[in-house]
Amino acid sequence: MTEIADAPAVRLTSLAHGGGCGCKLAPSVLQQLLADQVEVNPFRHLLVGTETGDDAAVWQLDEDTCVIATTDFFMPMVDDPYDFGRIAATNAISDVYAMGGRPIMALAILGMPLDKISTDMVRRILQGGKAVCATAGIPVAGGHSIDSPEPIYGLAVVGTCRPKDVRRNSGAKPGDALILTKALGVGIYSAAIKKEALSESGYAELIASTTLLNRIGSELAQDPNVHAITDVTGFGLLGHALEMARGSGCALVIRESDVPLFSEAASLACDGYVTGASRRNWASYGEAVMLPPDMLEWRRHLLTDPQTSGGLLIACERVGATALVEKIIADGYPSARLVGHVELGLSSITVQ
Repeated sequence: MTEIADAPAVRLTSLAHGGGCGCKLAPSVLQQLLADQVEVNPFRHLLVGTETGDDAAVWQLDEDTCVIATTDFFMPMVDDPYDFGRIAATNAISDVYAMGGRPIMALAILGMPLDKISTDMVRRILQGGKAVCATAGIPVAGGHSIDSPEPIYGLAVVGTCRPKDVRRNSGAKPGDALILTKALGVGIYSAAIKKEALSESGYAELIASTTLLNRIGSELAQDPNVHAITDVTGFGLLGHALEMARGSGCALVIRESDVPLFSEAASLACDGYVTGASRRNWASYGEAVMLPPDMLEWRRHLLTDPQTSGGLLIACERVGATALVEKIIADGYPSARLVGHVELGLSSITVQ
């Protein structure tokens, strides 16, 4: 990597027009861009491609092994470079866990404004990413860097799993229960950070959640009663739930009162600390979502809030779902909750 001349200390978030998974293209824009890219898969070993907006690609090597490949990168949503690196790496690795796999290797993706950011800050970003990869038990085996107008960091991640353990977002069945493993509010908290309005305890809550690896996904995929998994990121809970509904050909019902939230998320959303991505999300898929007639806009923003390194949305057999939530909590995900169920019907979301 090119040596970067020392630059004055600067807030990382001030260098980016957006942050975290809130940088993602709106779902409607992405659909337009990919409209002529999705076609009948001619590769018999490609088990998962672009057909249903899944979290990663899956290629079957032989009868016992699949390779999972994904990439994810974005601009900073926090000012601490080490925390930025940790969040970005955790988020990228999540896609492998969401498919039911275990990561084996990562490559770094780095773009930095060389005239605005110091060498030390860039090193701290890379160190944060490496630390998370070490926790996941994988090396950062290489990567690529460019000079870019805004700071960008992320990973390309490779993982493996057994063919029978692959979990898509399209396997939900009528009667299934829905589980969410992490609380919502990442985008709302990042909006508050930009305006220096997030408390120290709120920041600690944010970092604890966004640097918590979703490794539970690879364990859940070995349970035949778990039918579908996806991670909740930039499109918000409603957007990723709708992808599951469309992929599965079912209707999903979300119970708003059961959805876990960060401790300050509701009050901050009520005070207007929401992202532009939340509004773009709703504009993209709102026609497929039925809300309670009395729902206030700030409450809706909680459900469309873009999550960065968010939790897993899981569709599983209703019988045993409560016990599964208890297991997930015991395994280190204290915010895990039953949040809804799957029904027969047109691909849509109903919020109760």
